[in-house]
Amino acid sequence: MSLEELAECFPDVSDMTLRRDLVELENENKVIRVRGGAMSVLEVQKRSGEAYAQKSTINTDAKKIIAKKAVSLIDEGVSLFLDGGTTAMYMAKELPDQPCHIFTNGIAVAEELAHKKQPEVVLVGGSLIKENLSTASPYTRVFLENTNFELAIISASAFSFEQGFSCISQVEADLLKFILARAKMVYMMLDSSKIGKIMPYTFATPEDIDVLITDDNLPAQVKSSFESKNIVVI
Repeated sequence: MSLEELAECFPDVSDMTLRRDLVELENENKVIRVRGGAMSVLEVQKRSGEAYAQKSTINTDAKKIIAKKAVSLIDEGVSLFLDGGTTAMYMAKELPDQPCHIFTNGIAVAEELAHKKQPEVVLVGGSLIKENLSTASPYTRVFLENTNFELAIISASAFSFEQGFSCISQVEADLLKFILARAKMVYMMLDSSKIGKIMPYTFATPEDIDVLITDDNLPAQVKSSFESKNIVVI
């Protein structure tokens, strides 16, 4: 529902109170705030699949911190690729309504960006990956072969120094490898809960990224290991 619709339903409640109540409900994982209103978590589950909805309500504080850090690094007019992870969805919410070119394989990410007027958004097609509500296809290489990215801002479902950054889908891993090879700079968004975990398909190693964007709970030893590889940790 939009704030306008909520105001009609609760005419005796101020807009400030409605906004504050939406923050409370989001903290209780009952709604997901979007630009101009909010969506019910249960409704998101119906629309996008339970797996993605559950992910969107796990470690939300860390994801929002990471999203805000990532947005602070984006210049107006940049051309970038943004993946379909739930952290990317929160980043899309935080992104200012400013001119830029955004390519994404995330359906929820594209939907969030659609509320903004100035970004030019290209949704990359392919087979639906229900766990991430994203798309990927071997033909994506053909679609993007003449496309240049100043930035690739991606996230991983798991990370270990032995297996690198990994995800659940082989076709998405292949897509991300291709994107990393085309991007001038690679920013990896990783909340600390993913460290020490392993998913089936590795798509990057620490040497493939330039900046690690994480939350405040990153172990000091892990941070030092990344910095020893000349990776900026934010």
